[in-house]
Amino acid sequence: MLHTLHRLSALIISLYVLSHITNHLVALSGIEAHISFMQSFRQIYRTQIIEPLLLACALFQVGSGITFIVKRWGQRRGFFDHAQAVSGGYLAFFLMFHISAVMYGRLVQGLDTNFFFAAAGLQPQAYPLFFAPYYTLAVAAFFTHLACGLRWIFREKFSTAALDRSAGAVMAVGLVIGLTIVTTFSGTYYLVPLPEEYCLTAC
Repeated sequence: MLHTLHRLSALIISLYVLSHITNHLVALSGIEAHISFMQSFRQIYRTQIIEPLLLACALFQVGSGITFIVKRWGQRRGFFDHAQAVSGGYLAFFLMFHISAVMYGRLVQGLDTNFFFAAAGLQPQAYPLFFAPYYTLAVAAFFTHLACGLRWIFREKFSTAALDRSAGAVMAVGLVIGLTIVTTFSGTYYLVPLPEEYCLTAC
């Protein structure tokens, strides 16, 4: 039962995360394009029903995911089995840290948690040595966890070799996407004029 609920909440969260990642990739076209996409996207998920549902699913994912890791501690075999546990553990850490930071920014600091909120920590004068791997690993972990989960679901329909290749490809794509997002937000492709209220250190 817990596995079924975990997969159901994972499906809901994944729909949001994939849209969120798409939003960040839109930033390749510029800051205004990213913010415009985000404003349209927010009309869908920042509602009195959907946003609490997403938060509840995220918390359930963290709790159930940690439960699975603990219950199967020392029982996992093979690369993908371990990759699923490691990626799930990192996602649990990231979700708790990231959601807390966003809520603090919105509710306490009164900030619009837009492009600049995400980009702030990646600027050279801030803390890129922490935030660059923090965000990159989050995206890579999401795609890794997704790949491992789908590999297990389809284990009786496709050959092990085909599943391994497909899962490996999805994991590689996730890493590339993570690096692309981080380099975009850090100002690699265009100047990021960070407003003063978003600066973590002196702008």
